[in-house]
Amino acid sequence: MHCASLGEFEQGRPVLRKIKEEDPGVIIILTFFSPSGYEIVKNNKDFENVFYLPMDSVVHARKWMNMVNPDLVLWVKYEYWHYYLQEIKKRNIPLLMVSGVYMHDQVFFKWYGSFYRNMLNSFTHFFVQNENSKEQLKKIIAEERITVSGDTRCDRVINIAENFIEVPGIADFCGDSKVVVAGSTWEDDEAEWIHYVKQHSEIKFIIAPHEIDQENLADVKKEFPGSVFYSEYMASSFVNAGEINCLIIDNIGTLSRLYHYATIAYVGGGYGENGLHNILEAAVYGKPVIFGPEYEKNFEARELIDCTGAISIESAIELEKVADSLLNNQAELLSRSHAAKNYVYKNAGATDTIIQFINSKG
Repeated sequence: MHCASLGEFEQGRPVLRKIKEEDPGVIIILTFFSPSGYEIVKNNKDFENVFYLPMDSVVHARKWMNMVNPDLVLWVKYEYWHYYLQEIKKRNIPLLMVSGVYMHDQVFFKWYGSFYRNMLNSFTHFFVQNENSKEQLKKIIAEERITVSGDTRCDRVINIAENFIEVPGIADFCGDSKVVVAGSTWEDDEAEWIHYVKQHSEIKFIIAPHEIDQENLADVKKEFPGSVFYSEYMASSFVNAGEINCLIIDNIGTLSRLYHYATIAYVGGGYGENGLHNILEAAVYGKPVIFGPEYEKNFEARELIDCTGAISIESAIELEKVADSLLNNQAELLSRSHAAKNYVYKNAGATDTIIQFINSKG
């Protein structure tokens, strides 16, 4: 399975997990392009064979395929490597696209996109996330090679939520207070919350920055006076712990469980080029999700807004109005919470659809 980065791995992981359950002896090889995926997953004990995919060339593709000799290749969401795809097709190896997303403005659908359309023709079958992707793709790919399966991330976050494991210390920090969890935040996201956090000492805030290098963490701590790092909180008794209202998470791997403690959730990335982060991790717990204005590439963000499970804001003033409304209007909170959770469960099942296809082909 090839993944561009960590986000794509999270989409492909439910499929790999199911394959492993059905055939414990199967050998799984994971490849990445981005260090953000490789550096984290290489230490995952569930996957022994994790590599960078050698750069795309005729020679590299041929050598890699000779070494690996796969029975099945999974490609997750996007990132197309011409020579590898051609080599896989030449060898008649089944090649599946997992959780693909296709939009009208992509190069595949342009008059000058023949080179890229040729790469798509290397795939045996496409499992796409929504009907719009299918409608776009079937303009250039036979419809029988396309299945609308939904988003495998829904299966992943449901599994995490239904097998929830407490994050030490968080329940004590939250107590009986209303809780805002802001996850995967960047500087622009954090700036929107500074005034609100200062004005609401009665609310508990948990901020999980996307980047947790020491320099960035120090900057975040300065933005929120009186805040403490999670590691500090756990290492000390904090006699006046009840007076602390802002906890900054300085580790990786707990965010998907932290949303469990939220009254409302904010997901970062909606103010910059990096893109909106995973809003399904919060929605699965039945938490209304707030995010910035840049979400056009995230169809699930549009759909969550449409079903009232999410709200997009453009400024700190708008954010404060939305937060106040949700935290002080129980009827609105419950309505949006139900909509968020229902959306995730309604879109579950992609993993089983893909596995059934694999099994049917032997």
